[in-house]
Amino acid sequence: MIAIIEHLKAEPIFTFALLLAIILPVPILFEKLRLPGLVGLLAAGIVFGPHGLTLLDPADPIMELLSDIGLLYLMFVAGLDIDMEQFQKMKYRAAGFGSLTFFIPLLVGTGLARLMGFPWAGAVLIGSLIASHSLLAYPMVSQAGATRNGAVVTTLGATIFTDIGALIVLAICISLGAGDFSLISIVGLLIGLLLYAIAILYGFDQLGRLFFKFSDDNQGNQFLFALLVIFVAAIGAEVIGVEKIVGAFLAGLAVNEVVGNSPVKEKIVFVGTVLFIPIFFVDIGLLIDVAAFFTNPQSIIFAVLLIGGLLVGKFLAAWIAQWLYQYDRAELFTMWGMTLPQVATTLAAALVGNRAGLISEPVLNSVVVMMLVTAIAGPLIVKRAVRDLPTLDDDLEADLSVPVIFDGRAADFSVLVPISNPQTEQSLLGLAATIAQAQAGCIKPLAIAPAQAKMDSPRMRQVITEREALLQGATDIGEQLNIQVEPLLRIDRHVATGISHTAREHHANLIVMGLNERHFNLPTRLFGDLIDKVLWASHCPVAIVRMTAAPQSIQSILIPIKDFSASEVHKVELSMAIARANQADITLLHILPGRPAAQRLRWVSDKLARLAAEAPQDVMITPKVIKHDQVAKAIMAEARHFDLVVTRTRRRRTHGGGLEIGDIPSLLVQQLKCSLILFGEPQS
Repeated sequence: MIAIIEHLKAEPIFTFALLLAIILPVPILFEKLRLPGLVGLLAAGIVFGPHGLTLLDPADPIMELLSDIGLLYLMFVAGLDIDMEQFQKMKYRAAGFGSLTFFIPLLVGTGLARLMGFPWAGAVLIGSLIASHSLLAYPMVSQAGATRNGAVVTTLGATIFTDIGALIVLAICISLGAGDFSLISIVGLLIGLLLYAIAILYGFDQLGRLFFKFSDDNQGNQFLFALLVIFVAAIGAEVIGVEKIVGAFLAGLAVNEVVGNSPVKEKIVFVGTVLFIPIFFVDIGLLIDVAAFFTNPQSIIFAVLLIGGLLVGKFLAAWIAQWLYQYDRAELFTMWGMTLPQVATTLAAALVGNRAGLISEPVLNSVVVMMLVTAIAGPLIVKRAVRDLPTLDDDLEADLSVPVIFDGRAADFSVLVPISNPQTEQSLLGLAATIAQAQAGCIKPLAIAPAQAKMDSPRMRQVITEREALLQGATDIGEQLNIQVEPLLRIDRHVATGISHTAREHHANLIVMGLNERHFNLPTRLFGDLIDKVLWASHCPVAIVRMTAAPQSIQSILIPIKDFSASEVHKVELSMAIARANQADITLLHILPGRPAAQRLRWVSDKLARLAAEAPQDVMITPKVIKHDQVAKAIMAEARHFDLVVTRTRRRRTHGGGLEIGDIPSLLVQQLKCSLILFGEPQS
């Protein structure tokens, strides 16, 4: 048996297969236990590594390659995931708080390391490990609808400063640890790093814009471009003498605005969070020696000091920011909790420092313990504080403003309906007609004929004949529904391009598409889907529809309200158009996690009441607020009593290396029995 295992370990495919067998079930199991999935990956690394079952070896070339890719991917996604628009809103406050939450913990950590006898290079590097932070708790803030709160936006922007600062310190410390310490060498390193950063940030940004412009929305080529950017930037960083993770992070920042929230970003993040980043965390676990940690009093003492220094340093920074910017107590604790988790940049820098000989194995063990504690403590603090977080501000007041899509005043209101399946044609056109009639508009059925090499070929004639038959059927249905119909036939090489271009050319106000449930399976999410491409390219909103009954039979509509942004208002407007045609009732549902404070509950109830008051007199809207920690389950429980659920489809995002790939729309599609509309706004 031992001989068989040793033979398998010599096979590279065995290492890869074992890694897949680990990263598939382990995060799911730990999340069921309400622990971060990455904690499970670290634990798996300990179990299967040289200090456990010895089935995985960190010195294995295959393991080293996959781990390095995961490390670069982690830093690239960290740069890609920073919200530059939010940062621009409060860049000065973000710079101020970023400086505080970086330098105070840096000084505290460096002092503690010096007290423990570490040399200056190692001590400063250890200090930098607690100076950065990962936005592991951000999903809780988002779920509470507090993403526009000033303190939250300031903390998000501060992430840029702490991550860049930590990587600069890492580059300097590695240089010092290599014996290259001199004023000239440090100045030269900083100048080289500055020039390199400018070249990456400007050069890749311009190159990305040019490439995306001429790539004809080919997500495969765009994905490969992003991969190339990661590794070219990493190689460039090593050429100038800094760590490759610096280049990967800058590459993420460089293409941040180019990629935006496009479908290709989801694919980039998907590949990283599903495959490479989990392998990196498993590799970290291979280096952890639990027995050595608990038998080494110095490691335990250092871990306690490191965690204590982190807690004090981050709290002091948040307290000063509260005083400077006049934040309240809930905002103080939210900022503190959001800056506590040490995951992405911290672990990446710790591993690099360990490989460079600046951080010993016991210290690495202490850093991992710190990561585990803060990954749990930070979200717990935020979960409690965010309930009392003030979110009433001018922007939110303005968002309850103004109907822009279904205001009843738009001239020549039209709904574009791409058709290809006669079996779903009736329900799609029926819903589109219901919406269009409420606006005294028309429907425009669209059939796309795939272009052939020769326009006079028999195949081209056959395709056009088939599409014309579809359009004739749509016209007949429109006449039965007593709605004006303007059928459109387009010849195009790409269906998504044909839909989005036609919508723009004919000034459509809305696109209604049938829901392909394969949109939510893993291969489709990885390689792209028609819905993704239309959502990305279209100038107007898109309603993605699955009807289980005739649209005219809808009598009750449930609208989950996540926040009070303009997009939510537009979703309500679309539902009101359906409700007016059917004399249906609407329920606005807002779900509050945990035990929300009375102030928060009153604020949300007031917002829902004001939103309901915007409805015409012939539409009955009932606001409803419930408390539940699992949004999807709460929606599905409520939806049992409704004919239609209208919600938004949103891009998944990762924060600080988080490994959750949950998607509320996906769960609703899979489990809801009633009709469903996923409402998507055009990407900005």
